[in-house]
Amino acid sequence: MSNLKILSGNHSHIGWDNSLKPVLTVVPGEEVVIEALEASGGQITADSGVEAVEKLDFSKVNPITGPVYVEGAEPGDALVVDLLGFEGSGWGWTAIIPGFGLLAEEFDRPALQIAKYDEKVVEFAPGIELPTRPFPGTIGVALAEPGTHSVVNPRETGGNMDTRNLGPGSRLYLPVQVEGALFSIGDTHAAQGDGEVCGTAVETGMKVHVKFDLIKKANLPRPQLEYEVVEPGEVGKYYTTTGIGPDLLEAAKNAVRDMVDYLVREYKLDAEFAYMLCSVAVDLKISEIVDVPHYLVSAHLPKSIFK
Repeated sequence: MSNLKILSGNHSHIGWDNSLKPVLTVVPGEEVVIEALEASGGQITADSGVEAVEKLDFSKVNPITGPVYVEGAEPGDALVVDLLGFEGSGWGWTAIIPGFGLLAEEFDRPALQIAKYDEKVVEFAPGIELPTRPFPGTIGVALAEPGTHSVVNPRETGGNMDTRNLGPGSRLYLPVQVEGALFSIGDTHAAQGDGEVCGTAVETGMKVHVKFDLIKKANLPRPQLEYEVVEPGEVGKYYTTTGIGPDLLEAAKNAVRDMVDYLVREYKLDAEFAYMLCSVAVDLKISEIVDVPHYLVSAHLPKSIFK
């Protein structure tokens, strides 16, 4: 550990910009510990109330730590990022942010839930426990196009992918577009459902252990990844709702609407809380896309989270 380079979260930036000066240089094969900040950039703390969501300054949201210059990386190469491990802060937050999220028209009031977690369990609320599954929501390299580009969305060079399979032991391949790749990472999560439907996961700061390598002239069009499922929580009873129709987005919305209704009806949860719970525990899947234009999106709730 003492021989590893450590990159502090003080070296963070908002947006992808290939003119940013690298704050760390590494060689292929080198391991680094990078401090990733939680998505609010310090605006929400473990003691915050909902007023922190109301006052959120979006110009400070989603800071990413970096850029890291990887020696030998050239346009056309693939940057290989091995995610070796995560050290969590022990707390995280989930929020409904007005105007943001899959059902933004229906959930227009701010809400905030503070969770605690350790290496195995996220206590989302008393009686509701999720498996701890750390991963970076935002991870990527600089774009070839000049200027500052938003960190809010996923891109061909990575970005805000929110892919929960990027956990410990996973490997990410990123298309390099500029010399040195200029890698950055942030927006770490302790748990998330596929889809992150309310717009936030269990947002938390973490130290991420990574190793860099290169594949020369890989010419990847978009990010690719490898992972192994070794996590708890994959076995047990599930409750599934569906959305059906000619529009995948509307089908996804209907699947989540029905899941929120189920949680309210079956578990007597508040609707806003149920919506946030869907974001951190429910997985959206495209179950049917071949019978055009009759698509089916399913939402999967592990019933084991209720203690």
